Amino acid sequence: MKNLIYLFLMAFSALSLTSCVSKKKLAEMRAAHQSELSVANKQLGIYGEQLNEYMQKLAACNAERERLSGTTEIRQEQLQDIKDQLKDCRSQRDRQVDQVGDLTVLSQSANDNIKETLDQLEQRDKYIHLLQAAKSKADSINLALAINLKSVLRDGIADDDVQIKVDKTVVFINLSDKMLYYSGSSNITPKAKDVLGKIATIIESRPGLEVMVEGYTDNVPIRNSCIEDNWDLSVKRSTAVVRALQKDYGVDPNRLIAAGRGQYNALADNATEEGRSTNRRTRIIILPKLAEFYDLLDPSKAPK
Repeated sequence: MKNLIYLFLMAFSALSLTSCVSKKKLAEMRAAHQSELSVANKQLGIYGEQLNEYMQKLAACNAERERLSGTTEIRQEQLQDIKDQLKDCRSQRDRQVDQVGDLTVLSQSANDNIKETLDQLEQRDKYIHLLQAAKSKADSINLALAINLKSVLRDGIADDDVQIKVDKTVVFINLSDKMLYYSGSSNITPKAKDVLGKIATIIESRPGLEVMVEGYTDNVPIRNSCIEDNWDLSVKRSTAVVRALQKDYGVDPNRLIAAGRGQYNALADNATEEGRSTNRRTRIIILPKLAEFYDLLDPSKAPK
């Protein structure tokens, strides 16, 4: 009997000791897991910060790519225009050379005439080079101007409210009437004043350029106590823009021109609402001063 009790006590002690050891190991494992979890959370936070940094860099790269894409498109249009002009000049030169190619058997008097003709051709070639140089200079100015305008007018303005285009020697800015004026009126909206302020900043940085503001309407007749007809509305709207540029933003009035085109020179068919909306617009044309443009064509400044 005593042996049986002794064995029972031994078994109970061993079982208790085993239970204590298991609890201790479990506590150690939990502590180890908590430490690993803390390290993992810290690493996760670091990875999250790195991910945010990469996303910001990606957004900056996308914005830069969009800007460069616009610059490339404008440059390609100008390059094609220059290629077309060069092709025309070469064709004209070849025709002139053909015209004098059969004159080798003429008399001394005729030879003198040939020499004079060749001298004239040489002078004409110099003038062609002058024209090309003048156009290149104007294109460079217009390209820089268009890029600056797109940059300052990009934020907070819908693409269908503002359009910027380089055409020949001028830069066009087409502004929708819904953004510029209250409906059926020549009164300028607060949003329009913000846009005009940005445009005025660019204009002021280019003192050698003039600014023409043209107002356009659709073909829906309008007449009230303040407006006689569409001609009148278009003139009043262009004048309102010119006044804002002068009075609110200090643009020299000697550089400003106001013009109204009424319902004419339409861009789209007035038979649809979409077409009428397109035709209701104000166009700001930034162009070189006439005297300075002629200076570019001065033969005395032709490249040697």
